[in-house]
Amino acid sequence: MDEHTAYLTFAHPNGIIEPHMDDNRTSFEPSPAPRILSSSDHLISREMIDPDALRIISRLHGQGFIAYLTGGGVRDLMLGKRPKDFDIVTNARPGQIKKRFPNAYVIGRRFRLVHIHVSGGRIIEASTFRRSLDRDEEEIAAADGHRMHIYGTPFEDAFRRDITINGLFYDPVMDAVVDYVGGVEDLAARKVRVIGDPAARFKEDPVRIWRVIRYAARLGFQVDESTEREIPSHIGLLAACSGARLFEELNKDLAYETQPVIEGLRKHRALGHILGRIGADYETDDALFSRLSVILDCADKAKAAGFPIPVEEMYALAFWPWAEPLLSDSKEDPHKTLKNALLDAQSRITLPRSIRANVVQMFIIVAALVRAVRTGRMRWSLLRRAHFDQAFRLFFMIEKCRFPENGESFETLYHQTHPSGDTARSRFPRHRLRKPKRQPESQS
Repeated sequence: MDEHTAYLTFAHPNGIIEPHMDDNRTSFEPSPAPRILSSSDHLISREMIDPDALRIISRLHGQGFIAYLTGGGVRDLMLGKRPKDFDIVTNARPGQIKKRFPNAYVIGRRFRLVHIHVSGGRIIEASTFRRSLDRDEEEIAAADGHRMHIYGTPFEDAFRRDITINGLFYDPVMDAVVDYVGGVEDLAARKVRVIGDPAARFKEDPVRIWRVIRYAARLGFQVDESTEREIPSHIGLLAACSGARLFEELNKDLAYETQPVIEGLRKHRALGHILGRIGADYETDDALFSRLSVILDCADKAKAAGFPIPVEEMYALAFWPWAEPLLSDSKEDPHKTLKNALLDAQSRITLPRSIRANVVQMFIIVAALVRAVRTGRMRWSLLRRAHFDQAFRLFFMIEKCRFPENGESFETLYHQTHPSGDTARSRFPRHRLRKPKRQPESQS
């Protein structure tokens, strides 16, 4: 028995953290023993861990609870990367966590989480070990929104997650990695594997397919054969998912490394099920997708260099190769053309009306800037449009593969190509004072 297993056995008989007394179940299956990696078997350094996360875990341990780092943070630490987030999982219930941290707030209705506010305006999320609902419990919860206590054991919490490499725990007190699902082995093999039976897990939640593709693309891993074999026959289930949920998932990909994930989605023929005709065009037209891939790669480099791109600008970049031919071929009103095309595309994501309207406005200005550079004819009044600054940034990213530097303006760029062209100053109409309205003569 190693040191960490002995610690668990001392704290919890048989090495099992029992479910809470308010769990709905009346009987429990013993949890399998995890694989334990002691400090000599892993390369995680405490120096890479947020000190506030360490303090939270230490306080919970000191008051008799089990607390681990969990999820993608442990995966990144195992790969030698500093995580973006440090999420904590514990056998303390949300109310118990809140009582021990005055700056903690319980959020969520069906699944209660605790947000612990720490220095610098940051938030560390803590959750209680929980399990998946069975079918009867799912029906009850869906019928009346009933909040069910779904607390569970560490094994159940690990097994409810999507992929093995995200199902690891790290105990900084004992400096040990706890693995119930084979994530350590898959990290070493650089594989993305679904926890459990892939077909059953994809039917339960088709978004798991998207997540498998995402992590394989971002990490440069291979999808496990048994997992990949089930993707083609289940990929169509994505189209039946909630449009709002698909919107949230796409936002995750647009916020970070976008190009490799979109390429992975295309490889598995998922784009059409997510973006409708837009995605189908990207899947069938190699030249169109090549154009998209270049633009997204430029955007990824900008984000990696510390230039955040708002989500609506990322949607505009992602849709631009598809929209550009519509604007160049159509003689109709561009607003009407783009609006109808977006509606006819039958995208499965629920794109908010405000984002859709802003994207259309940016497209029209970007198209005008492209024409101006190519033809020498520029409508300088566009500089007064509310979306001009955003459109100019997008134009630079599309044409120059970077954002404009300080002091760079479209007028400067335009005159590099057309030295004798008009300037904005010369074409803007002068402001003329309006004559005061003539007052009607009073009738006596």
